[in-house]
Amino acid sequence: MREIGDVPIIMLSALGGERDRVAGLRLGADDFVGKPFSPRELVARVDSVLRRSGPAPAASRVLADGNLTVDTDRHVTTLADHAVALTVREFALLRFLVGNPGIAFTREDLLKQVWGWTVGDRSTVTVHVRRLREKIEVDPTRPTRLLTIWGIGYLWEAQG
Repeated sequence: MREIGDVPIIMLSALGGERDRVAGLRLGADDFVGKPFSPRELVARVDSVLRRSGPAPAASRVLADGNLTVDTDRHVTTLADHAVALTVREFALLRFLVGNPGIAFTREDLLKQVWGWTVGDRSTVTVHVRRLREKIEVDPTRPTRLLTIWGIGYLWEAQG
């Protein structure tokens, strides 16, 4: 009956009769609390529902784009089933760009979002992009994945 996934649901209602409680539970609620209720009871019920629901399943932490994979848990990148040796900063940049395909980012955006720097030399990004291209592009002088958007910055072009 539930259409929104595995998010636990507790219904709070001024209507607390048996018919209302049964209807709420049949509609997919995990618990039903009718007025009046104490804050301690509500907290106890929330804790109970969360214990029963268990931990959320881990999201996939492997980004894939064509023959390129970026395993964010293991910090491993492969290209055509061959390991690609990346520095920590190159890996962070690649992970960010592959995770956000089709979006043009300025050098300032990348400094802030990838490395958390609010100030810094923008040429740092340029150097890391060049090194990354040398490792992942077939022809680094004619990139097809990590594109320069003139006047803006860089964009990851998904390979599908």
